[in-house]
Amino acid sequence: MSPSKGKYDDRSLSNSNQPEGGGSPSQGMGGELGLVEATSIALGGMIGGGIYAVLGVVVGITGPTVSLAFVLAGIVAGCAAYSYNALNGLDGSNQGGSVTFVQSFVGNSTAAGMVGWTLLVGYVGSMAMYAFAFGEFAVGLAWVPDTIGAIPARPLVSLGAIAGFLGLNLVGARATGVVENALVAVKILVLLAFAIAGLVFAGILEPRPIDLGIDGAVSLEPIMAAAISFVAFQGWQLLFYDQESIEDAVGTIRQATAIAIPVAVAVYVLVAIATVTLAPQAITENPHTALATAAGEILAPWGLAWLGALAISLSALVSTGSAINATLFSGGYFAKGMVNDELLPDRVGDPSVDGVPSRTLLVLAVLTGTLTVIGTLDAITAFASLSFIVVFGIVSAIAVSHREQAAITASIPAAGVLGTAGFLVLMLYHLYTAEFGTFVSVIVLAVLVVIVELLYFERAAIESEIEQFEAVVLPSGDATAADGSATDSEE
Repeated sequence: MSPSKGKYDDRSLSNSNQPEGGGSPSQGMGGELGLVEATSIALGGMIGGGIYAVLGVVVGITGPTVSLAFVLAGIVAGCAAYSYNALNGLDGSNQGGSVTFVQSFVGNSTAAGMVGWTLLVGYVGSMAMYAFAFGEFAVGLAWVPDTIGAIPARPLVSLGAIAGFLGLNLVGARATGVVENALVAVKILVLLAFAIAGLVFAGILEPRPIDLGIDGAVSLEPIMAAAISFVAFQGWQLLFYDQESIEDAVGTIRQATAIAIPVAVAVYVLVAIATVTLAPQAITENPHTALATAAGEILAPWGLAWLGALAISLSALVSTGSAINATLFSGGYFAKGMVNDELLPDRVGDPSVDGVPSRTLLVLAVLTGTLTVIGTLDAITAFASLSFIVVFGIVSAIAVSHREQAAITASIPAAGVLGTAGFLVLMLYHLYTAEFGTFVSVIVLAVLVVIVELLYFERAAIESEIEQFEAVVLPSGDATAADGSATDSEE
């Protein structure tokens, strides 16, 4: 297939196709986005709910060396971002994102479609992860019961959050760009305030050893943990879906990713060090909400431990909730574009309607709800990370293969390829040796996704093979013809 035919344009997510007041920070701005707004989008996509969802999972794998894990994940994400920016800047016809890059530079609609499906699965996994964390922090609040009747409250709260944000998207009630930017700023400031206050508290007010995890640095655990946490470093790619709203898109996105990824890594590292230092016991006993316990430690000497825990828990609810909302909105537009280009079946939704089709939102919400109820946070996080590892590795490989077409420093995308490949292998190794049940769940889900993808994209070839098989195996005159008409002998 020629790259120019049937080219899928990821920019169906761009704000030019979104209704007024949409879920991207660009909405309501009344003009083109500059570097500050683009950086806000990228940071919001990474820091939004990621730290609250993945911190406990990552600490459970690597312990105090969690900081190194976040640094490694950020480095590989940075290499992938370089690859995206390099391909995005080659010429104006290839701009758009992962699916467009595969279509433009590989020229294979099946491969492009499978990458699109993998990304969509990653978005579903991300939403399930956010919903799971939302439920964990909600149940951790004093006035929320652990069970409702005989049913655990966490899955019910998670489902309630998904249903609530589905309803908001269906009625079109979304925050304006100004509100979204303000939320991103508040979320980052809350985390930075917690981290700085925690380190000051541990270093000066009530001195205790600040564990940087240096002892465990020379091991495979930080790399395994980095792979599991990779989903928390994928939000910057949202910029590539918003290019029509960004001033000097190629240059601005390049600068925004160069700023946002290191800032996200720094915030994650500071929060991780403060949490490990302040709440070592909670990390062992209840790692998913250890951040709230650590916040309580800061105010405990004044009898206000509950206030610190409450502040972080409410911040977690706002962050994970807004992450569900934004991902559902963006994922809906992404799916709509795929339906429009016949990369998804039209049963998923009608691409001719304004905004995101209701059926599309409902399908995504049902898949998300199913995953967050039947899966564990570890399995959901690993599955979502696996999706983005594969896609980022593919785009990095494409950048390496086109290193002679532009001023591409091949060593950077090559590092992205090696990094994602290493993450993939070590993630599966860790799950197989330490969490075999999670390993089985992730592999089964991945295999099912690939089988469904192949059945959909190769359906024409499969039908042709079946018809040829029937023509050879079914004797003429003795069986029903392939089209269902009766043979002469039957008449």
